[in-house]
Order: sequence, then C-alpha cells, then structure tokens
Amino acid sequence: MRAVTTLSVVVLAAAGIGHAVVTSLDADIARVDPFKDMKNRPRAGHGMNVLLVGTDGRDRISQAERRAYRLGGAPCHCTDTVMIVHISQDRRRASVVSLPRDSYAMTPPHLDATSGKRHHGHPLKLNAAYAEGGPQLTVRTVEAMTKVKIDHYLEVDFTSFMKTVDVLGGVKICTTQPLKDSYTGLDLPAGTHDLKGGEALQYVRARHVDGASDLGRMQRQQRFMAALVERATSSGILLNPMKFRDVTRAVLGSVRADKGFGTDELLDLGRAMRNFSPSSSEFTTVPIGRMGYVVKGVGSTLRWDQEKAAGLFAALREDRPLATHRSRSDAVTVDVAPQQIRVQVENGTGTAGLGKRVDAALASTGFRTSRMPVNAEERTVRRTVVAYDPRWDRSAKSLATALPGSELRAVKGLGATLKVIAGSDFERVRKVRATAPAQGGSGVVRGDEVGCK
Repeated sequence: MRAVTTLSVVVLAAAGIGHAVVTSLDADIARVDPFKDMKNRPRAGHGMNVLLVGTDGRDRISQAERRAYRLGGAPCHCTDTVMIVHISQDRRRASVVSLPRDSYAMTPPHLDATSGKRHHGHPLKLNAAYAEGGPQLTVRTVEAMTKVKIDHYLEVDFTSFMKTVDVLGGVKICTTQPLKDSYTGLDLPAGTHDLKGGEALQYVRARHVDGASDLGRMQRQQRFMAALVERATSSGILLNPMKFRDVTRAVLGSVRADKGFGTDELLDLGRAMRNFSPSSSEFTTVPIGRMGYVVKGVGSTLRWDQEKAAGLFAALREDRPLATHRSRSDAVTVDVAPQQIRVQVENGTGTAGLGKRVDAALASTGFRTSRMPVNAEERTVRRTVVAYDPRWDRSAKSLATALPGSELRAVKGLGATLKVIAGSDFERVRKVRATAPAQGGSGVVRGDEVGCK
C-alpha cells in the first residue's frame, strides 16, 4: 500500500523533465543491494519487473499524525505490502500483481539478518522474509515462488505515501457503500471523496471494513493506484516541471531502491510513457487455492493455486496482457466477492444431507465455506437465514444474493464468519461475482474499470 507511491515515480517520470533536474533528485534515494551474490536466478523475460514493498515507518511520523490516523504501536520490521509491477517492453502497459502478505512461502537457505545465524530453507509467511533477511531474502523468496526475475527493487513507507498524495492535491475515491474501520479510523459515507494524505493512508490500510480482511484491502489498494494514475496523468502535473519536482522529492525522500534504478532509468521510462493512462494499467491478485492453511510454527497462511498462479506469472515473463481474454458471465454482481466471505452452514431442517448440499453449492460458487456443515439447534426452519455480525453487512448482502429468498438476520458478536441456516425453502445457489472481479484473486481489471465513473 505504501508501495503505490513508488508507482507514481514511474508515472510522473513521463513528464520528460530535464536530465539535470532528475539527476539532482537521484541523490535523495537511499540505496540497497538486494541482488548481491544471488545465483541460479530465473531467466530474464521481456519488459521490466519491479518488486514494490512497503514498510510502515511510523517512527518517522509525528505523534499528532500517529494519533489522528491510528498509527499507534511499534513499527513492524517486515513488509506489509508486496507487489510486482511489470512494465511492458513497449512501455504501453503496466501490470500490477499483489502478493498477499500472509502467503505461504518457503525461503531459500540464508543468513538471518537479526540473529546472524545460518538458516536452511523453511516455511514462513511472505512478509516475514524481510525481517529475517531484508530486501535480499525478500527478492530471493519472491523469485523462487514466481519464477519471475526481478529487475528492480523499490521500498517505501507511510511518510512518502502521505506526502505524495498531499503534493498531488489529493486523490478521488468512489465507494457505493459506507466504509468504516474502527482500527484505522476510516469513516467514509457512500459517494465520492477527495482524500488527502492521512485519509488516503486510512483508506489503503483498512482491513476491518468487512470479512474480506487483507483481500479486501488489496482491492482498495488497487483502486487507489488506479485513482493515483488518473490524478497524475489528467491534472497537468506531468507537464509542470516544478510540480513534478515537488512530487518526486516527496516520494524519493523516503524510498530505498537498488543501485541500478536511477536517473537514466527514470528518464528512459518517462519518455516512453508520456501517453500512459488508467486504461494502460491492469491489476490482479495472485490466485488463492486455500485459505487458512495452517503451518506449524507459522500459523494460518494463504496457499496459492499453483496452476493458476503459474499461468499468471508465465504471462508476466512472456510480456502478455493479463486481461486478454474475458468470458461473459451470467452471474449477478455483488459488492463483495464470494472468495472473501467465510461461511458456516447449518442444516435447519430434518432433511438428511441438506447441509452438505448447501455447503457444496456455496463452495462451488466461490464462497469460503468450512466444508464441515452441522445441524442447527432448530430443525423446523422454513426460510433460509443468513446470520451475520453487523460489521460484515456488505458481505451478508452478497451472500444473501446468492441465496434467493433468504432472510438477513443481524447477530452482534458473531464475528467474521457468516452463518447460513438452511431452511426447507432452499432450492439453489445463484452465481455471484464482484463488481470488480479482481477481489477474488484470479480476476483482472484495468485501471479505468475501478476508478470513479
């Protein structure tokens, strides 16, 4: 989410600003060597692959801002966001792939940056690779998982994010539903909003808007990236050298990058991307095969769908658009993707096997069912019930859409897992999909499809 600001560096370079000005800014970039002594790397493909990672850096923010934007607690020495940004060889397209921070990963052998101990490869969550081995282990782990060669590494934090948004004059965000998160302080009614730096940070950090957690947050990050591109390319900033300088300084002041990503690379990329627009960008999340994959000593992780993920990363290596082929769907559109909604099914009737049938039908439509339906306390339910915690009302409405005729029932304290009590009226599960198909992790959307209409 902080890494989104680094994408703005690439976009804003399209100004074609003078070499001398950009050279003066190059000195502001802190350098890191994530590729040192790396061997047996994937073969280079076509185009350019940039690994964007975000660390919180809350220790660099004032106490007043930390209180205002709910940034309490100690800074995390791990990556909170990991994305691969692929810039096509013809410099006409940017493909952004979000890698969930809780992804199950296996590290290569490495030296622990904290303890100094030599480790054999072992399982962990992807975001923990940074704490153990810094940028180098993060790059090595991502390359091992994706078989995509990383050409450049960029790392940003909260500070650069907020400064960049403020210098741009804010970013326009639209939402069809109210968004409220008590953890970050986000409180947006339905409608269009111009978010400044701190508000934008709350928007992209929110994980408790509904049961979608990190997957929902990644979708909002992608929407924000599209809006950032729209703001940068439509406001005239790219044609104003002084404004461009101010924005770039705001970003580069708290960025770390590999030694090879400097003035010449920014200028070459900028000249080629003068016609870049939101429709030139596409966003997706690596397909998830199994949620809640528990690993001893690691905890609950996300296991990738290896077959679908392999196809996605092959497209990056071969410099192919991710959204070339799209099939039309007769599914009903809903606000929250079924892949983000956890469900426990209960059989509220005396009909044997009804719970298993409902569970299987919901799972085949994409809902994250427990796969272990149980019998309800009441066995004379006529109308199917969707019970939900009021904090997850958007998820509940999406689930109820998949169960025609069902009753919505708010239950305070129920938590993130919704409950379906199957009644004797159950006939079928209707196919549903999110308005922005990228929510489920396997869909791809263009930047102009997730912005304000």
